[in-house]
Amino acid sequence: LSIGMKPFVELSFMPEVLASGRTTVFKYRGNVTPPSHYGKWAAFIKRLVAHWVNRYGIHEVADWFFEVWNEPNLKVFWTGSRQDYFQLYRTTVGAIKGVDPTLRVGGPATARDGWIDEFIDFCETADVAVDFVSTHHYPTDALHPADVLWNETADTETQLARSRRSILRQWAQDTRRRARGRPLYYTEWNTSSNPRDPLHDEPYAAAFVAKTLLEVSGLVEAYSFWTFSDIFEENYFPSVPFHGGFGLMTLHGIPKPTYRAFELVHRLGHERLLVDGLHHTVDAWVVRDNLEDRAVTILLTNHALPRHAIDTERVRVALVGAAQPLQAFAERIDRDHANPKREWCAAGSPTFLDSAQVEHLQAASLVSRESIGCEYADGTVRFEVILPPHAVAAVTVGF
Repeated sequence: LSIGMKPFVELSFMPEVLASGRTTVFKYRGNVTPPSHYGKWAAFIKRLVAHWVNRYGIHEVADWFFEVWNEPNLKVFWTGSRQDYFQLYRTTVGAIKGVDPTLRVGGPATARDGWIDEFIDFCETADVAVDFVSTHHYPTDALHPADVLWNETADTETQLARSRRSILRQWAQDTRRRARGRPLYYTEWNTSSNPRDPLHDEPYAAAFVAKTLLEVSGLVEAYSFWTFSDIFEENYFPSVPFHGGFGLMTLHGIPKPTYRAFELVHRLGHERLLVDGLHHTVDAWVVRDNLEDRAVTILLTNHALPRHAIDTERVRVALVGAAQPLQAFAERIDRDHANPKREWCAAGSPTFLDSAQVEHLQAASLVSRESIGCEYADGTVRFEVILPPHAVAAVTVGF
């Protein structure tokens, strides 16, 4: 709280003393059964939220979000029925609003954009508050059976190869419509739902992340990447530094290409300019802060799904109606830039790292600036950028 972060509270799993069964998930044995007594669950939630309000004040806690459960449409996370989840949600809303009606509660926190219509229908019919809609999705979701966590009949690369480019934007557009005007929060997404996917550690993921973040901007209120770090307790902790974990950083805090993609997107301005031109793997966004801004950033991605055609591309950019440029520099993420896994592989893929190796990989993860040449004539700035497959390049032109 002291650095401005606001909790997004996921209310799961079931405390053992309140549970109706003994079914658990993951090594920490989260209980996934409905409460044995909904009145006791309500009392527990009300006391918990009241404690936070008493400790931090209603003005602080009113800025938080309370999300009910995690992926109740998957059997592994919820042994009850859909109606059982709706009862849990209604009970939880009553408990939280009983502390203060301004507190924000939402759901259904489902996998694969599931149950949105049924959930809102239930809440509107039963007059139950839905302050926001939350759900999860991954580009591998289309090939999973509807109610199981993982499709064991196809490997991750095959699932991605059978997916569609920009599928997460398409799903977000559809879910935005189904949310019926309510704020939409995605509280899980990544390049795949496999916790041991090698692509998580590679430039492929950076290009996917940068492209997806910019594609869903304006469709969602927030888009929460899963997860910050490979220090992640749902599965055992591998000692291997690059093991395909979900995180933006390795076990040693070494930023992956995805981390650097977030950095580049974070530094973009707020005003998007019109881009003319289409390509089957290259996408471009031109962004500045405002009309008085003395710099424009062009963010380029070259991305395709596994086993789909992709080549190194020479991208020609023209900024029309521009002033004389004073400088221009590029920041890159690709096979040769901000790619610590490549350095780790070159060192023999050591299982255990000493402090010097960690420092070396930290340095290899950095995004550096390189000057690029521009031509200027008749109010137009022109330059070229070479984009290898699965690359991100942010070119900033200062005036």
